[in-house]
Amino acid sequence: MDLNASSAPAGGNSTSELGGGAWRSREPFSIFSILVLTLLVLLTVATFLWNLLVLVTILRVKTFHRVPHNLVASTALADVLVAALAMPLSLVRELSAGRRWRLGRALCHAWVSFDVLCCTASIWNVTAIALDRYWSITRHLQYTLRARRRASSAMIGLAWALSALIALAPLAGWGETYSPALQRCQVSQEPSYAVFSTCGAFYLPLGVVLFVYWKIYKAARFRIGGRRGNAVLPQSERGPVKEASHEPQMVFTARHATVTFQTDGETWREQKEKKAALMVGILIGVFVLCWIPFFITELISPLCSCNIPPVWKSIFLWLGYSNSFFNPLIYTAFNKNYNNAFKTLFVRQR
Repeated sequence: MDLNASSAPAGGNSTSELGGGAWRSREPFSIFSILVLTLLVLLTVATFLWNLLVLVTILRVKTFHRVPHNLVASTALADVLVAALAMPLSLVRELSAGRRWRLGRALCHAWVSFDVLCCTASIWNVTAIALDRYWSITRHLQYTLRARRRASSAMIGLAWALSALIALAPLAGWGETYSPALQRCQVSQEPSYAVFSTCGAFYLPLGVVLFVYWKIYKAARFRIGGRRGNAVLPQSERGPVKEASHEPQMVFTARHATVTFQTDGETWREQKEKKAALMVGILIGVFVLCWIPFFITELISPLCSCNIPPVWKSIFLWLGYSNSFFNPLIYTAFNKNYNNAFKTLFVRQR
């Protein structure tokens, strides 16, 4: 699916066939290539605008100036930078004949560094969101607002620091990203760096988020099952003990009397835990589906010296980029406050 590929005309002479880049530069784009390019441009613009909207909303609405919205803002910042710094130059490479890099060594190093930095930061910020949801559900008494603020700030700092370490390592001599002879610009193919970068940028956070979701799911099931299996007995000072109800209840005590209010269905905390588990599950599922093909090829290719077709590398790379588009859709869809805040940015309040 080379965006610039087209068959040579029948009866063409050998001089034309050997014309190399000059001949390919005159080849017209096919309809399919134009459609693919249009889709990639729309994905880049939509990713940038949607994440920018989330950032502007968090900055303008004071109620969002606290956790966990700082984690959302950090993720949106990483995804905005992916759309602004990584995706456009990747699109330029797709437009080049044979996916060759014609922008020089300096811009190649800048593109690869920003690409690895921003994508890794996005992945680790998603991991931080999952950890925050996990601690808020399983340790809601110990995980106070102060503890949550400190933990989120530490996770944001570690996410960007680790991302910078992985991104800047090749600039210190750990492999080479640019080949002038082949006009190729790609992440360092040094086997030791491939193991380090893929484990640090994907496989380690993948293990964390899978473990976190398993614990969230278990905690949510345990709490909901425990609430439904136990009852709170309505009791007065001298009245007889009544049969236990199987519905969740809330008990309020005022001096010597106990007043019971029975609620139908699940309690507020149970609903919150189920909603958080669902959000984290979707976030993790989309994250895995978008990135796992790319990181499998990035790990296997340098280790076995496999020659993976460039078209598949491009497909896997852009599938990973699409995760930056889906992230804001997921974590804002589960928070009505974002929808209300979005409306205030475009609708004049009377």
